[in-house]
Parts: sequence; C-alpha cells; structure tokens
Amino acid sequence: MRGPGFENMATVLVDPAVLDDFELDLMSHDFRVWTVHTTSIFPDAARAAMQIRRALIDWSNGRWELAADWVVVWITFGDSWLDGDDPIPWPSHAALWKKLAEYSDNVRYNLGLGGVPRLGVPRESA
Repeated sequence: MRGPGFENMATVLVDPAVLDDFELDLMSHDFRVWTVHTTSIFPDAARAAMQIRRALIDWSNGRWELAADWVVVWITFGDSWLDGDDPIPWPSHAALWKKLAEYSDNVRYNLGLGGVPRLGVPRESA
C-alpha cells in the first residue's frame, strides 16, 4: 500500500565489502538502494541506522551478529515495477526477494515491506 508521499521499501543489512557492487546490480534491475545513515528523513540519520541495525540483530536472537557492522539500506522500487497508485504487484516483490537471495552470504533481511516517506528521486511522468 502506498499513500501520498509514501513508498514501500525493504530494510536490508548489507556487508560493506559488497555494497557498491550490490547497489549497482540492484539499480540495473530498477531497484533503488538508499543507505539509511545518509537519508534526510531523520534528524540524526546515523543514529537511526544504528538503532534499526540493532533492532534487526536483536530480532534475530543473535543469528545475525556477524552483521553488527554492516550497512542498513532501504530498497525501493523504480518506476518499471510500479502500477500507478496501486499496491506494488506481487511479481515485483518476488523479483526483489530473488535478487536478494543471490547475495545470501552478504545480506540479512526479513521478507516483507515497510514504508517510508518518498526518498527524493523524481518520478517519471507517464
């Protein structure tokens, strides 16, 4: 579900050793990768990223401890995945999960999407 000024995203912990290649790969499939610590929607984005990372690691009951220094990113969907103002279609979700599975040694995430205010990429007009 998306509302005005809102977009769906996946929250992912990414090993910094692969972050650049990961971002380029996802961008080539029209997914947008946002490092949370650099976003402008929080007064203190670095602190927010640390809190999100800690919450994910705590949720995992220690299984994701290796990700304690990894980068928190949000992945949003580019225009080719969207269907107007309708919810993001299931094939879009499936494509993202499939792409993330290719990086299984270097990412940690939960299936499912959250939502954030739009993150500053102008949308193409139809």
